[in-house]
Amino acid sequence: MKRLSPICFILIIATLNGCGLLSSSTGGELTGVQGRRRYFEPDPHNMVFIPQGSFTMGAGDQDMAWLQNVMTRTVSVNAFWMDQTEITNNQYRQFVHWVRDSIMRRTLANAGIDGFLKEGEEFEELDESIRPLNWRTRIDTRRNEDQREALEELYLPVHERFWGRKELDTRKLLYEAQWIDMQQAAHPRNRFDFQTQSYSGWVYNAQGERVELRDRSALIMNLTVPVYPDTLVWISDFSFSYNEPMTNLYFWHPGYDHFPVVGVNWVQAFVFCIWRTRLLNDYLVANRNPMVHRYRLPTEAEWEYAARGGLSHGTYPWGGPYTRNQEGCFLANFKPLRGNYADDGGVLTMRVASYQPNEWGLFDMAGNVAEWTASAYDESSYRFVHDLNPTYERWARPDDPPVMKRKVVRGGSWKDVEYFLRVGVRTYEYQDSSNTFIGFRTVRDFIGSSSR
Repeated sequence: MKRLSPICFILIIATLNGCGLLSSSTGGELTGVQGRRRYFEPDPHNMVFIPQGSFTMGAGDQDMAWLQNVMTRTVSVNAFWMDQTEITNNQYRQFVHWVRDSIMRRTLANAGIDGFLKEGEEFEELDESIRPLNWRTRIDTRRNEDQREALEELYLPVHERFWGRKELDTRKLLYEAQWIDMQQAAHPRNRFDFQTQSYSGWVYNAQGERVELRDRSALIMNLTVPVYPDTLVWISDFSFSYNEPMTNLYFWHPGYDHFPVVGVNWVQAFVFCIWRTRLLNDYLVANRNPMVHRYRLPTEAEWEYAARGGLSHGTYPWGGPYTRNQEGCFLANFKPLRGNYADDGGVLTMRVASYQPNEWGLFDMAGNVAEWTASAYDESSYRFVHDLNPTYERWARPDDPPVMKRKVVRGGSWKDVEYFLRVGVRTYEYQDSSNTFIGFRTVRDFIGSSSR
């Protein structure tokens, strides 16, 4: 056997030291991994910081007789970020346009037109159907006949066109959402067995089908969702009422850009959060930052805690027991008195932030439009949810009865009486229904210590 020279031994020892195996740089002490990047979370755009805290959740004033769906209970929530206003038409339109443009680029790539898929060694082995899109190549249907012909299938067919206008078929604006179902992953039967080196449980996919859990892919939910709002709700929500101008103009006209988006059901709001998460994290990854952020709908407890604005026993977000200020002006957009809609300054929805914010800087936590939450509705949920970050959530399957598809709605709207504006009042709507009086806002988990 050939002997190693003393110089070789020195090189080996130096290599081990360089790898940290001899721990000479730490003196043999437990110091943690060194050289980690210090993290500081900047304020997200148009979001308000909500500090951690405890509060008495539930009705702070008289409830409806025999309603029995609101208990008072002390709960605690972690810190989080929350949208300062409800999601507006223009903000939601960014989602719709992203979906439109991504479908167009994928269609052009499938038609064999170069430049709309990313190129490089890391993408060569990927099938073209899943290869990332190249967003830098410009779509030009005016001067490029090949592009124009390839995208013809995305427009309304000739026999469906009104006055012959060529318009995009909004029924084809579908978003392919993907997320990991942590609730099912955490179930004891679905844990990875290190002795057998396998899974042995089963899960339900997003379509409600029972799937054998053979690997992690079964826990990845996939759902294709139409993203365009239901603009016809301005007619279908009312009987013997003229609202055609709102159907024709509300979502796309610049005059309504900063009004809250409506006609969006709970599932659409849910996938909007997935898209917004992807939008930010894709940007962070491209700039070599950690992919950590997640946008979502607020839980029922988070929504009420934020609406109270640190005022423990207030009836409304502004803290007082009345819907008017000292000058006699209404403090929110709702249905005052016996239906004098205009008395508060707006007949229908109003521009967001038209009224004063609560103590934490959140606008329209009462009135304008009610808001979806992540929580499923159950009359007795206050009795069984945890007192730490409480919520009752379930993914309703298509074959579930309607009672299992109820989602908690909070805040009251422009068409509601003052009772629904109270911070402790809860009601519900079905997750697959869209209305003229329900919108949403998103939250983002705060990372690290909540002391700022």
